[in-house]
Amino acid sequence: MFRPFAAIAAAAMLVGAGEMDPDNPTCPAEPDWGPAERMTLTPADRDGKRVLLAEGVIDFTLPRRLREAIEADERISEIWLRSPGGDAVAGNDAGKVIRSFPGMLTRIPAGWTCFSACNFIFMGGDRRHIDEGGIFMVHMFTHTQDRFTIKEAVREGEGATAELIAEIEQSSALLASQDNDFLIRMGVSRKLLTDIMYRVQAVESERDSQTRYCLSQAEAREYNVVPVERPAG
Repeated sequence: MFRPFAAIAAAAMLVGAGEMDPDNPTCPAEPDWGPAERMTLTPADRDGKRVLLAEGVIDFTLPRRLREAIEADERISEIWLRSPGGDAVAGNDAGKVIRSFPGMLTRIPAGWTCFSACNFIFMGGDRRHIDEGGIFMVHMFTHTQDRFTIKEAVREGEGATAELIAEIEQSSALLASQDNDFLIRMGVSRKLLTDIMYRVQAVESERDSQTRYCLSQAEAREYNVVPVERPAG
Protein backbone atom coordinates (compact mmCIF):
# COMPACT_ATOMS: atom_id res chain seq x y z
CA MET A 1 0.00 0.00 0.00
CA PHE A 2 1.20 3.52 -0.82
CA ARG A 3 1.72 5.35 2.48
CA PRO A 4 2.94 8.90 1.78
CA PHE A 5 2.38 10.30 5.28
CA ALA A 6 4.50 7.62 6.96
CA ALA A 7 7.23 8.13 4.39
CA ILE A 8 7.11 11.92 4.82
CA ALA A 9 7.45 11.59 8.59
CA ALA A 10 10.38 9.18 8.25
CA ALA A 11 12.09 11.41 5.70
CA ALA A 12 11.65 14.48 7.88
CA MET A 13 13.30 12.71 10.79
CA LEU A 14 16.13 11.52 8.54
CA VAL A 15 16.97 14.66 6.59
CA GLY A 16 15.49 17.41 8.73
CA ALA A 17 12.12 19.03 8.11
CA GLY A 18 13.71 22.32 7.04
CA GLU A 19 15.68 20.62 4.27
CA MET A 20 12.90 18.78 2.48
CA ASP A 21 11.74 19.56 -1.06
CA PRO A 22 8.36 21.32 -0.70
CA ASP A 23 7.18 19.82 -4.01
CA ASN A 24 8.37 16.34 -3.01
CA PRO A 25 8.15 16.16 0.79
CA THR A 26 9.61 12.64 1.00
CA CYS A 27 12.85 13.87 -0.61
CA PRO A 28 15.67 16.25 0.31
CA ALA A 29 15.63 19.68 -1.28
CA GLU A 30 19.21 19.33 -2.53
CA PRO A 31 19.98 15.66 -3.21
CA ASP A 32 23.63 14.70 -3.55
CA TRP A 33 23.54 12.54 -6.66
CA GLY A 34 27.05 13.23 -7.82
CA PRO A 35 28.55 15.14 -10.71
CA ALA A 36 26.57 16.10 -13.80
CA GLU A 37 28.95 14.21 -16.06
CA ARG A 38 29.49 10.65 -17.24
CA MET A 39 29.61 8.17 -14.37
CA THR A 40 33.09 7.52 -13.06
CA LEU A 41 34.11 4.16 -11.58
CA THR A 42 36.79 4.51 -8.92
CA PRO A 43 38.20 1.59 -6.86
CA ALA A 44 38.83 2.62 -3.25
CA ASP A 45 39.47 1.16 0.19
CA ARG A 46 36.73 1.92 2.72
CA ASP A 47 36.44 0.47 6.23
CA GLY A 48 38.71 -2.45 5.37
CA LYS A 49 36.78 -3.31 2.19
CA ARG A 50 37.58 -2.81 -1.47
CA VAL A 51 34.73 -0.85 -3.03
CA LEU A 52 33.89 0.68 -6.39
CA LEU A 53 32.63 4.27 -6.23
CA ALA A 54 30.12 4.75 -9.06
CA GLU A 55 29.28 8.44 -9.36
CA GLY A 56 27.61 10.52 -12.06
CA VAL A 57 25.32 10.29 -15.07
CA ILE A 58 24.52 6.89 -16.60
CA ASP A 59 25.32 6.59 -20.31
CA PHE A 60 25.29 3.77 -22.86
CA THR A 61 28.95 2.89 -22.19
CA LEU A 62 28.39 2.13 -18.51
CA PRO A 63 27.54 -1.61 -18.67
CA ARG A 64 30.78 -2.37 -20.54
CA ARG A 65 32.90 -0.10 -18.34
CA LEU A 66 31.32 -1.50 -15.19
CA ARG A 67 32.10 -5.09 -16.14
CA GLU A 68 35.68 -4.17 -17.02
CA ALA A 69 36.16 -2.32 -13.72
CA ILE A 70 34.90 -5.24 -11.62
CA GLU A 71 36.88 -7.82 -13.58
CA ALA A 72 40.03 -5.70 -13.25
CA ASP A 73 39.99 -5.89 -9.44
CA GLU A 74 38.83 -9.17 -7.90
CA ARG A 75 38.93 -7.63 -4.42
CA ILE A 76 35.90 -5.40 -5.10
CA SER A 77 33.03 -6.58 -2.91
CA GLU A 78 30.79 -3.49 -2.84
CA ILE A 79 29.57 -0.88 -5.31
CA TRP A 80 28.65 2.51 -3.85
CA LEU A 81 26.21 4.54 -5.92
CA ARG A 82 25.18 8.15 -6.38
CA SER A 83 23.64 9.28 -9.63
CA PRO A 84 20.93 11.54 -11.09
CA GLY A 85 20.06 8.74 -13.52
CA GLY A 86 20.45 8.83 -17.28
CA ASP A 87 20.10 6.12 -19.92
CA ALA A 88 17.32 3.80 -18.67
CA VAL A 89 18.35 0.83 -20.82
CA ALA A 90 21.98 1.18 -19.73
CA GLY A 91 20.89 1.30 -16.08
CA ASN A 92 18.95 -1.92 -16.55
CA ASP A 93 21.88 -3.60 -18.31
CA ALA A 94 24.35 -2.38 -15.69
CA GLY A 95 22.18 -3.96 -12.99
CA LYS A 96 22.36 -7.27 -14.86
CA VAL A 97 26.15 -6.94 -15.06
CA ILE A 98 26.34 -6.59 -11.28
CA ARG A 99 24.06 -9.59 -10.77
CA SER A 100 26.46 -11.70 -12.85
CA PHE A 101 29.01 -11.33 -10.02
CA PRO A 102 27.63 -13.54 -7.19
CA GLY A 103 27.65 -11.97 -3.75
CA MET A 104 28.27 -8.41 -4.94
CA LEU A 105 26.78 -5.82 -2.60
CA THR A 106 25.34 -2.52 -3.83
CA ARG A 107 25.17 0.34 -1.37
CA ILE A 108 23.85 3.89 -1.10
CA PRO A 109 25.98 5.60 1.56
CA ALA A 110 24.61 8.19 3.97
CA GLY A 111 24.04 11.48 2.20
CA TRP A 112 24.19 9.98 -1.30
CA THR A 113 21.21 9.78 -3.67
CA CYS A 114 20.48 7.11 -6.28
CA PHE A 115 17.77 8.35 -8.68
CA SER A 116 15.81 6.95 -11.62
CA ALA A 117 18.00 4.67 -13.82
CA CYS A 118 20.40 4.34 -10.87
CA ASN A 119 17.66 2.42 -9.03
CA PHE A 120 18.05 -0.47 -11.45
CA ILE A 121 21.83 -0.56 -11.06
CA PHE A 122 21.35 -0.72 -7.31
CA MET A 123 18.79 -3.51 -7.54
CA GLY A 124 21.30 -5.60 -9.49
CA GLY A 125 23.21 -6.38 -6.30
CA ASP A 126 22.92 -9.87 -4.84
CA ARG A 127 23.03 -8.03 -1.53
CA ARG A 128 21.75 -4.48 -1.16
CA HIS A 129 22.05 -1.88 1.59
CA ILE A 130 20.85 1.69 2.04
CA ASP A 131 22.60 3.48 4.89
CA GLU A 132 20.57 5.62 7.26
CA GLY A 133 20.59 8.92 5.41
CA GLY A 134 21.08 7.29 2.01
CA ILE A 135 18.38 8.19 -0.52
CA PHE A 136 16.71 5.74 -2.91
CA MET A 137 14.82 8.26 -5.05
CA VAL A 138 12.46 6.95 -7.70
CA HIS A 139 10.99 8.67 -10.71
CA MET A 140 7.20 8.46 -10.65
CA PHE A 141 6.51 7.97 -14.34
CA THR A 142 3.47 9.54 -15.96
CA HIS A 143 1.80 8.88 -19.30
CA THR A 144 2.04 12.49 -20.39
CA GLN A 145 4.69 14.29 -22.40
CA ASP A 146 5.79 17.82 -21.67
CA ARG A 147 3.19 20.45 -22.41
CA PHE A 148 5.09 21.92 -25.35
CA THR A 149 5.16 18.57 -27.19
CA ILE A 150 1.45 18.01 -26.63
CA LYS A 151 0.52 21.54 -27.71
CA GLU A 152 2.58 21.19 -30.88
CA ALA A 153 0.86 17.90 -31.74
CA VAL A 154 -2.57 19.43 -31.21
CA ARG A 155 -1.60 22.38 -33.38
CA GLU A 156 -0.60 20.02 -36.20
CA GLY A 157 -4.01 18.40 -36.17
CA GLU A 158 -5.89 15.30 -35.10
CA GLY A 159 -3.58 12.89 -36.94
CA ALA A 160 -0.44 14.16 -35.20
CA THR A 161 -2.15 14.04 -31.81
CA ALA A 162 -3.31 10.45 -32.33
CA GLU A 163 0.20 9.48 -33.44
CA LEU A 164 1.75 11.07 -30.35
CA ILE A 165 -0.70 9.28 -28.05
CA ALA A 166 0.08 5.96 -29.75
CA GLU A 167 3.83 6.54 -29.31
CA ILE A 168 3.38 7.39 -25.63
CA GLU A 169 1.27 4.29 -25.01
CA GLN A 170 3.66 2.00 -26.87
CA SER A 171 6.73 3.44 -25.15
CA SER A 172 5.09 3.27 -21.71
CA ALA A 173 3.96 -0.33 -22.22
CA LEU A 174 7.42 -1.43 -23.39
CA LEU A 175 9.19 0.30 -20.50
CA ALA A 176 6.75 -1.12 -17.96
CA SER A 177 7.25 -4.63 -19.36
CA GLN A 178 11.03 -4.34 -19.23
CA ASP A 179 11.00 -2.94 -15.70
CA ASN A 180 8.59 -5.63 -14.52
CA ASP A 181 10.81 -8.37 -15.94
CA PHE A 182 13.88 -6.81 -14.31
CA LEU A 183 12.28 -6.64 -10.86
CA ILE A 184 11.22 -10.29 -11.07
CA ARG A 185 14.75 -11.36 -11.98
CA MET A 186 16.28 -9.30 -9.16
CA GLY A 187 13.84 -10.50 -6.50
CA VAL A 188 12.25 -7.08 -5.95
CA SER A 189 8.51 -6.83 -5.39
CA ARG A 190 6.60 -5.81 -8.51
CA LYS A 191 4.43 -3.66 -6.23
CA LEU A 192 7.26 -1.12 -6.33
CA LEU A 193 6.10 -0.38 -9.87
CA THR A 194 2.36 -0.35 -9.23
CA ASP A 195 2.45 1.36 -5.84
CA ILE A 196 5.04 4.02 -6.59
CA MET A 197 7.03 4.08 -9.85
CA TYR A 198 4.05 3.77 -12.20
CA ARG A 199 1.42 5.19 -9.90
CA VAL A 200 -0.86 7.44 -11.94
CA GLN A 201 -0.59 11.07 -10.94
CA ALA A 202 -1.64 14.44 -12.27
CA VAL A 203 1.35 16.72 -12.76
CA GLU A 204 0.24 20.31 -12.96
CA SER A 205 3.67 21.87 -12.66
CA GLU A 206 6.21 21.80 -15.47
CA ARG A 207 9.01 21.19 -12.98
CA ASP A 208 10.52 17.72 -13.29
CA SER A 209 11.00 17.64 -9.51
CA GLN A 210 7.26 17.06 -9.17
CA THR A 211 7.78 13.42 -10.13
CA ARG A 212 10.16 12.31 -7.37
CA TYR A 213 9.54 10.03 -4.41
CA CYS A 214 12.04 8.80 -1.82
CA LEU A 215 11.52 5.45 -0.13
CA SER A 216 11.71 5.20 3.62
CA GLN A 217 13.77 2.40 5.16
CA ALA A 218 10.53 0.54 5.94
CA GLU A 219 9.36 0.81 2.32
CA ALA A 220 12.74 -0.33 1.02
CA ARG A 221 12.33 -3.49 3.09
CA GLU A 222 8.64 -3.90 2.25
CA TYR A 223 9.32 -3.95 -1.49
CA ASN A 224 12.49 -6.01 -1.01
CA VAL A 225 14.61 -3.24 -2.51
CA VAL A 226 16.74 -4.00 0.54
CA PRO A 227 16.32 -7.71 1.34
CA VAL A 228 15.39 -8.48 4.92
CA GLU A 229 18.18 -10.51 6.48
CA ARG A 230 16.92 -13.73 8.03
CA PRO A 231 18.49 -14.98 11.25
CA ALA A 232 20.65 -18.07 10.79
CA GLY A 233 19.53 -21.45 12.06
